Amino acid sequence: MNIIIPMAGLGKRLRPHTLTTAKPLLPIVGKPIVHRLVEDIAQVCPEKINYIGFIVHPGFGRQVEDDLKAVAKAVGAEGKIYYQEQALGISHALLFAKELFEGKVIVAFADTLFRADFRLDTSRDGTIWVQQVANPSQFGVIKLNDQGEIIGLVEKPSSFVSDLAIIGIYFFKEGEKLRAEMQHLIDHDIKEKGEYQFTTALENMRKKGALFFPGQVQEWLDCGNKDNMIQTNQRYLEFINNQKLISDKITVTNSTLIPPVFIDDSVIIENSVIGPYASVGAGTRITDSRIQNSIIQKNCTIRNGNLKDSLLGNFVTFDGKSAELDLGDYSSI
Repeated sequence: MNIIIPMAGLGKRLRPHTLTTAKPLLPIVGKPIVHRLVEDIAQVCPEKINYIGFIVHPGFGRQVEDDLKAVAKAVGAEGKIYYQEQALGISHALLFAKELFEGKVIVAFADTLFRADFRLDTSRDGTIWVQQVANPSQFGVIKLNDQGEIIGLVEKPSSFVSDLAIIGIYFFKEGEKLRAEMQHLIDHDIKEKGEYQFTTALENMRKKGALFFPGQVQEWLDCGNKDNMIQTNQRYLEFINNQKLISDKITVTNSTLIPPVFIDDSVIIENSVIGPYASVGAGTRITDSRIQNSIIQKNCTIRNGNLKDSLLGNFVTFDGKSAELDLGDYSSI
């Protein structure tokens, strides 16, 4: 089984944080988004993951590439890096990793996290992960027949088709067939809205006899902007509250930790209240502060703060009063 993750976008909705790293490497409860994604997939996948291909922008740099390879290694796979400079659609992006489209493959978009209790049936031609939503007109949705097979993919339907929205994760039993359909789009310059569309390749596979089925998740979590990041961090703290989330290598003086919270190594907390729903990165020092429902990344210094619904990058220094902050790496206010 191989996983291919297209992530060459520059994450403009999460600036300033994505000025110094790729969006999928921003942390949710202390682990990069893409690490959480791969772990979630591994939990529903009954087979060993051999390779994980990351399709990135060449401007991300060597450190991002090394971090992505470490994510793959953490689940027992080998990470491979592929480059996409020009955004010409998902089918175009995926073909940079064409060598990985052999046998069983999963395609997953890197800003999507989920919770599911199903096991992936790898004997089927394909599975499309979906979530039941209240407002299907805002999403791409699937259309089902009476046998539960997917018979159509409809983007933002103006009239009701179904309430099962496509979340951006797909399984294919024969990656070669998907690769051939995507290559067909490129070879014949078949575009929709100026791009080589992934859904066009899927529809062509289906019309040639591939049977796709839905894999319905219990929860679909977006990491597309700062508020979504904080909400997803909150939900993950609830999901994994039975795990050890507070390091033994911290110093807490005259302070209260209100669970659920995540506190990483070498954090110093003095005269403060942390939580609920706060994640604090390694090496951070917090003094005389109140922090809740926020993500504080590594090596920050916070004094006299009352922070809520905030996202702070690495090496941030904050000395102030009540605030809802969105500060990138190395900010100082």
